[in-house]
Amino acid sequence: MKTDRLQKMPLFEGLSDGDLKTLGGWTDEVEVPAGKHLVRQGAYPHEFMVIEEGTVEVTHDGQSLAELGPGDFFGEMALLTNHPRMASIVASSDVRLVVMHERNFRAMEETMPQVAERIQTVMEERRRKDRERGIEP
Repeated sequence: MKTDRLQKMPLFEGLSDGDLKTLGGWTDEVEVPAGKHLVRQGAYPHEFMVIEEGTVEVTHDGQSLAELGPGDFFGEMALLTNHPRMASIVASSDVRLVVMHERNFRAMEETMPQVAERIQTVMEERRRKDRERGIEP
Protein backbone atom coordinates (compact mmCIF):
# COMPACT_ATOMS: atom_id res chain seq x y z
CA MET A 1 0.00 0.00 0.00
CA LYS A 2 1.34 3.43 -0.89
CA THR A 3 2.31 5.57 2.09
CA ASP A 4 0.89 8.80 0.65
CA ARG A 5 -2.59 7.29 0.73
CA LEU A 6 -2.13 5.87 4.24
CA GLN A 7 -1.11 9.24 5.64
CA LYS A 8 -4.38 10.78 4.38
CA MET A 9 -6.39 8.46 6.64
CA PRO A 10 -7.27 9.98 10.03
CA LEU A 11 -6.23 6.80 11.86
CA PHE A 12 -2.67 7.10 10.57
CA GLU A 13 -2.35 10.90 10.71
CA GLY A 14 0.88 12.21 12.15
CA LEU A 15 2.90 9.01 11.75
CA SER A 16 6.53 9.30 10.73
CA ASP A 17 7.61 8.38 7.21
CA GLY A 18 9.24 5.27 8.67
CA ASP A 19 6.05 4.17 10.41
CA LEU A 20 4.04 4.81 7.24
CA LYS A 21 6.50 2.73 5.23
CA THR A 22 6.21 -0.09 7.77
CA LEU A 23 2.39 0.13 7.60
CA GLY A 24 2.57 0.01 3.83
CA GLY A 25 4.33 -3.33 4.10
CA TRP A 26 1.81 -4.62 6.62
CA THR A 27 -1.32 -3.72 4.66
CA ASP A 28 -3.04 -4.77 1.47
CA GLU A 29 -5.52 -2.84 -0.60
CA VAL A 30 -8.72 -4.67 -1.52
CA GLU A 31 -11.63 -3.53 -3.67
CA VAL A 32 -15.00 -5.20 -3.14
CA PRO A 33 -18.36 -4.73 -4.84
CA ALA A 34 -21.55 -3.57 -3.16
CA GLY A 35 -23.35 -6.43 -1.44
CA LYS A 36 -20.19 -8.35 -0.49
CA HIS A 37 -20.11 -9.75 3.06
CA LEU A 38 -16.89 -8.59 4.68
CA VAL A 39 -17.42 -9.85 8.24
CA ARG A 40 -19.89 -12.44 9.53
CA GLN A 41 -21.25 -12.27 13.04
CA GLY A 42 -19.95 -15.20 15.09
CA ALA A 43 -16.88 -15.82 12.92
CA TYR A 44 -13.43 -15.72 14.43
CA PRO A 45 -11.29 -12.71 13.54
CA HIS A 46 -8.31 -12.69 11.25
CA GLU A 47 -8.08 -9.10 10.01
CA PHE A 48 -8.61 -5.40 10.65
CA MET A 49 -9.94 -3.10 7.92
CA VAL A 50 -9.94 0.63 7.25
CA ILE A 51 -12.33 2.08 4.68
CA GLU A 52 -10.57 4.20 2.07
CA GLU A 53 -13.58 4.67 -0.23
CA GLY A 54 -17.23 3.63 -0.07
CA THR A 55 -19.59 2.62 2.72
CA VAL A 56 -20.46 -0.50 4.72
CA GLU A 57 -23.44 -1.42 6.88
CA VAL A 58 -22.92 -2.91 10.33
CA THR A 59 -25.65 -5.26 11.61
CA HIS A 60 -26.18 -7.41 14.71
CA ASP A 61 -28.75 -10.20 14.55
CA GLY A 62 -30.07 -8.58 11.37
CA GLN A 63 -30.60 -5.17 13.01
CA SER A 64 -28.79 -2.22 11.45
CA LEU A 65 -26.38 -0.60 13.91
CA ALA A 66 -24.36 1.83 11.80
CA GLU A 67 -23.08 2.84 8.42
CA LEU A 68 -19.34 3.40 8.18
CA GLY A 69 -17.51 5.34 5.51
CA PRO A 70 -14.09 6.65 4.47
CA GLY A 71 -11.67 6.80 7.39
CA ASP A 72 -13.74 4.47 9.56
CA PHE A 73 -12.38 1.08 10.55
CA PHE A 74 -13.67 -2.24 11.82
CA GLY A 75 -12.50 -5.61 13.03
CA GLU A 76 -10.55 -4.30 16.00
CA MET A 77 -12.95 -5.46 18.73
CA ALA A 78 -12.72 -9.15 17.94
CA LEU A 79 -8.95 -9.00 17.51
CA LEU A 80 -8.39 -7.14 20.77
CA THR A 81 -10.85 -9.16 22.87
CA ASN A 82 -10.22 -12.60 21.29
CA HIS A 83 -13.98 -13.08 20.90
CA PRO A 84 -15.96 -14.03 17.79
CA ARG A 85 -17.22 -11.16 15.65
CA MET A 86 -20.15 -9.38 17.29
CA ALA A 87 -21.57 -7.97 14.05
CA SER A 88 -21.82 -8.60 10.36
CA ILE A 89 -20.53 -6.05 7.88
CA VAL A 90 -21.67 -5.79 4.27
CA ALA A 91 -20.46 -3.37 1.61
CA SER A 92 -23.36 -1.00 0.92
CA SER A 93 -21.47 0.46 -2.05
CA ASP A 94 -18.33 -0.48 -3.92
CA VAL A 95 -15.58 -0.26 -1.30
CA ARG A 96 -11.82 0.11 -1.26
CA LEU A 97 -10.30 -1.21 1.97
CA VAL A 98 -6.93 -1.26 3.64
CA VAL A 99 -6.63 -4.73 5.20
CA MET A 100 -4.21 -5.74 7.93
CA HIS A 101 -3.95 -9.32 9.15
CA GLU A 102 -3.94 -10.10 12.85
CA ARG A 103 -0.19 -10.56 13.26
CA ASN A 104 0.57 -7.18 11.72
CA PHE A 105 -2.28 -5.56 13.67
CA ARG A 106 -0.67 -6.77 16.90
CA ALA A 107 2.73 -5.46 15.79
CA MET A 108 1.19 -2.09 14.94
CA GLU A 109 -0.49 -1.99 18.34
CA GLU A 110 2.89 -2.47 20.05
CA THR A 111 5.06 -0.23 17.89
CA MET A 112 2.66 2.64 17.10
CA PRO A 113 1.04 3.64 20.39
CA GLN A 114 -0.69 6.69 18.93
CA VAL A 115 -2.59 4.47 16.48
CA ALA A 116 -3.37 1.93 19.22
CA GLU A 117 -4.76 4.74 21.37
CA ARG A 118 -7.03 5.99 18.57
CA ILE A 119 -8.31 2.46 17.98
CA GLN A 120 -8.88 1.93 21.72
CA THR A 121 -10.88 5.18 21.99
CA VAL A 122 -13.20 4.19 19.14
CA MET A 123 -13.51 0.64 20.47
CA GLU A 124 -14.53 1.88 23.93
CA GLU A 125 -17.21 4.11 22.38
CA ARG A 126 -18.54 1.21 20.30
CA ARG A 127 -18.62 -1.06 23.35
CA ARG A 128 -20.53 1.62 25.30
CA LYS A 129 -23.11 1.86 22.50
CA ASP A 130 -23.35 -1.93 22.30
CA ARG A 131 -24.02 -2.19 26.06
CA GLU A 132 -26.77 0.43 25.72
CA ARG A 133 -28.31 -1.72 22.98
CA GLY A 134 -28.00 -4.85 25.13
CA ILE A 135 -25.26 -6.36 22.96
CA GLU A 136 -22.48 -8.10 24.91
CA PRO A 137 -19.67 -10.36 23.74
